Amino acid sequence: MIEMVVDSIRVSLMNYQRVVILKEKETSRYLPIWIGAAEADAIAVKLQGTSVLRPLTHDLMQSVIDALGGQVLSIIINDLQKDVFFAKIILNRNGEQVEIDSRPSDAIALAVRVQAPIYAEEDVLNRGGVWLDKETGKPVADENEPAATQEGKQVIDEEMKKKASAFYDYINKIDLDDFGKRKS
Repeated sequence: MIEMVVDSIRVSLMNYQRVVILKEKETSRYLPIWIGAAEADAIAVKLQGTSVLRPLTHDLMQSVIDALGGQVLSIIINDLQKDVFFAKIILNRNGEQVEIDSRPSDAIALAVRVQAPIYAEEDVLNRGGVWLDKETGKPVADENEPAATQEGKQVIDEEMKKKASAFYDYINKIDLDDFGKRKS
């Protein structure tokens, strides 16, 4: 598992859909995950430190977990099937570890509230992650891999582009001039 951080939340100007951009903590690999507007707002509210009059759903989830004596240990983006990401919320309840199936957006919204680490399985990053060139902001092959591996990946990448064209098209259209800034 690889630790990730929430880099930004973006809005596609073409269709107004939201995408949360997770960044690998130690490298320049990113994992874009399409999310709903409500979940994007829930994540953004917490990241910006904005207060709301009444608890949002994820605040309620945090309160319920706390009231039942649980603690969120981490969340894991653990699978990618047919362009759909899957996640688990890992809880500690009375010394017992409990895994709860979740949408990544809900798990991330909870994680930012309790300051729990966010992880992604290596396989998910290999299939859904993108490396971005620091100068151009365009997707590139991992510069740490041998050329033969990169050439083999190019064939796989072409197939992945077809399967995940919505993600690929979106990543290629992101304006990365302000990528280092947190967007909400």
